[in-house]
Amino acid sequence: MCIFVQKKEIIGTYMPIRRQFLMVAMAAVMHFLVDCLCVCCLYQMTAAYPTGFIVAIFVTYNVLAFTTQPLTGLMADLTTKRYRLLLAAILLLALPIAGATVIAEADDDISTWAVLTVATLLGTGNSFFHVWGGKETAVKTGNDLRALGVFVSTGALGLSVGVLFPSWFLLFSLIIALAAISLIYAKLDVSPQSEETISETAPTPHFAQPLIWTAVGIIIGIVFFRSLLGEVFSAGIDKNPVIILTIGATAMIGKMAGGWIARRWGIALSMLIVMSAVYASYLLMDTDMVFCLAGIFLINLTMPVTLYLSNRLMPKREGLSFGLLAAALIPGYYIAQYILLG
Repeated sequence: MCIFVQKKEIIGTYMPIRRQFLMVAMAAVMHFLVDCLCVCCLYQMTAAYPTGFIVAIFVTYNVLAFTTQPLTGLMADLTTKRYRLLLAAILLLALPIAGATVIAEADDDISTWAVLTVATLLGTGNSFFHVWGGKETAVKTGNDLRALGVFVSTGALGLSVGVLFPSWFLLFSLIIALAAISLIYAKLDVSPQSEETISETAPTPHFAQPLIWTAVGIIIGIVFFRSLLGEVFSAGIDKNPVIILTIGATAMIGKMAGGWIARRWGIALSMLIVMSAVYASYLLMDTDMVFCLAGIFLINLTMPVTLYLSNRLMPKREGLSFGLLAAALIPGYYIAQYILLG
């Protein structure tokens, strides 16, 4: 069976389509809110600090938010009660929000350590949330390409809005409300069909096979390259608030559309066309900002595809799969920053 074509669901549908839509929609909105919350909180708290300290805080946050996801992914794979990851994420996000008042009133020495603590908690909470959402989406929808694209897409816009959004308390209140609805919905959804999951029905993965790990390594390399190239396209655009939002919206639409396009045309054909267009955009990016935005859109079309393929290669390990690909984004991003700034 070829994993490069998905005209029909190979593994099957594990929830009625309306339930799938509601679950994915809630997870996607929470993804937007969580990323928006983290960036909003960090930007507002560090506004008065020196540039070097701000960079250190954001590096701390990014490293914890992304590179810890393989570990939290393993935790998600080893538990049958995935809602605990969502609860852990809410708790870890609640603590720094509660500490925001203390930071505002403390002296410089205390507030410096407090901001670092907030960054640590936000990054860890973000890690738990992303793995919960990625695992839940893959499991409940049978690894549907479209659903994966919808879930992963909204964070890009959340990061852009977070730079400009004035109230992290409002964001966290909305997260609490949606998380409560999600948990109640999961508790009420006890039909036999809804309990069936991709993890429970898929064959046990044979991780000892070198071919499997080679294929996973190639996918991780693709994600690394996508992160690096995406930052190169972004760096070619002069930033202002409107452009920041435009970049975030472009990345979101690209990720969301990628699953639908690959589902419709097949992975091999769609990705061949996409990567050819990415190369053309790269060659033309110095001539007009439109080609930079086109490159951002096109490169993000591949995101749900790499996640889908990784999940197929590692059945029963969708959490680890999501975490490994998330962790691969960080070195690509910082290497691109080093090259561009150097």
